[in-house]
Amino acid sequence: MAKESITELVWSMALPIVEEAGCELVDVEYVKEGGNWFLRVIIDKDGGVSHDDCERVSQPLNTLLDEKDPISHPFYLEVSSPGLERRLKRPRDFERAVGKLVEIRLFSAVDGRKRYEGHLESFDGKKLSISLESGEAVTFPLEQVAKAKTLFKY
Repeated sequence: MAKESITELVWSMALPIVEEAGCELVDVEYVKEGGNWFLRVIIDKDGGVSHDDCERVSQPLNTLLDEKDPISHPFYLEVSSPGLERRLKRPRDFERAVGKLVEIRLFSAVDGRKRYEGHLESFDGKKLSISLESGEAVTFPLEQVAKAKTLFKY
């Protein structure tokens, strides 16, 4: 089964479990790192995610994954919060990040740059605008964005 199919299937399996735990399903990733496969289920809730929240999702999801067996080889299941620097992948992620400090990486350079950092000023579902520290505002179509995340400055 393709990685995309696995993440979509696990998303549909995890969603009711996550919601029953009083959390929101943020992301599902299925990645190979150092010869091992990891299935990461990222959850969030107002006030932050506790270890108990992760356990309330992990145990029933692990049982369901064992029953349905959608992944034919060994993997590690990780249930966690998105952390301070949250990846922005879906439109709702960008909508929530309006007003926050973000890092945007583009597929190809614009004005000689692929990386932009600034405050996300707006997102309309198709393009996003960032105000840079210089005061300059830049706008990019969403399809031009390779990676995006919120930034946390200490």
